[in-house]
Amino acid sequence: MQKKIKLPMHRLIAPVIGTLACILVICIFGNDAGQSLSLLFTGTFTSPYYFGSMLNSASLLMTAGLGASVAIKSGNMNLGGEGQVYLGGFLAGLILSQDMKIPAPIQFMLALFAVTLSGALMASISAFLKEFRGAEVLLTTFLVSSASLPLIDAAITGLKGSGSQNLLALPYIKDCFKFHQMLPPSPLNGGFIAAIAFCIAAGFIFSRTSAGRKMTVWGKAPLFATYSGLSSKAASYMSLCTSGALHSLTGMLAVCGTYFTCHNGFYSGMGWNALNVALMASSNPFALIPSSLFLSWLYTSAKRVSLTQGFGFDISGIIQGCILFSVAINFAAGKIRNAKSSGRKS
Repeated sequence: MQKKIKLPMHRLIAPVIGTLACILVICIFGNDAGQSLSLLFTGTFTSPYYFGSMLNSASLLMTAGLGASVAIKSGNMNLGGEGQVYLGGFLAGLILSQDMKIPAPIQFMLALFAVTLSGALMASISAFLKEFRGAEVLLTTFLVSSASLPLIDAAITGLKGSGSQNLLALPYIKDCFKFHQMLPPSPLNGGFIAAIAFCIAAGFIFSRTSAGRKMTVWGKAPLFATYSGLSSKAASYMSLCTSGALHSLTGMLAVCGTYFTCHNGFYSGMGWNALNVALMASSNPFALIPSSLFLSWLYTSAKRVSLTQGFGFDISGIIQGCILFSVAINFAAGKIRNAKSSGRKS
């Protein structure tokens, strides 16, 4: 007898709710609902700039979403993405804007090492508190991130080079470190291809390697992992440090490919959008690719409608909230169902 293939219908709830929320807001507040809806669904694909911007945003969502997925895979929830992205962008902007009198490839690798290490160290604080103090990762990652944001803001202001420099941004990085544009005038660059490669590689690591399977066991059946003698410390440190490193790498990609500087607040929304993508994809690295493309299209199109159709506010923030709320409820419901199922089996 052949097994019936069950479609993951739960993954469609958040995209549908987000799209419906966007349509509803446009119909209520738009001056010309028909034109606005047409622009929403087709406008992004008719403009090289907006199409390239959509793909570029998707690359950032994939990289940061992969960081969130790695943590979720091990049974943790990293809510510190915003601070980790900001820290990575800050260090990248700081190092790559300096004239260090060393070859450019070495300076770039130095920045890459500092960025990934900083994100890993920030996330390792939560891993340490979990293993030695029993603290909830969900809470500690958020608190550490929130505490780091004003400190980085102060560092940007304090590192100004001259009185004429923008107090809210570091100097621009050197031209040799700016990623080449693949679809001018949009910011689309090679980071898009790299992000897809990251997701594919992570998918094979989780499905084909012993370390990946062990980490997944901690997320699906922590009691079974404990009784099997799997190391909780190894899973916590490995997953959270990798998660933090990927978030910080997202900040570097944004600085080198989009903004060419680290300015105050560039990270805004990246951490939460990454969490949206990870939960929509059920932490599946392969599913991160279509999920990121969809959310990037929806946010990019919504922002374009807001700018061109006379909206007095950015509707993408409303969409973000609706999607996060729906995926959070679906994620919690799945956890409750799994807990009840485990209780009946025992």
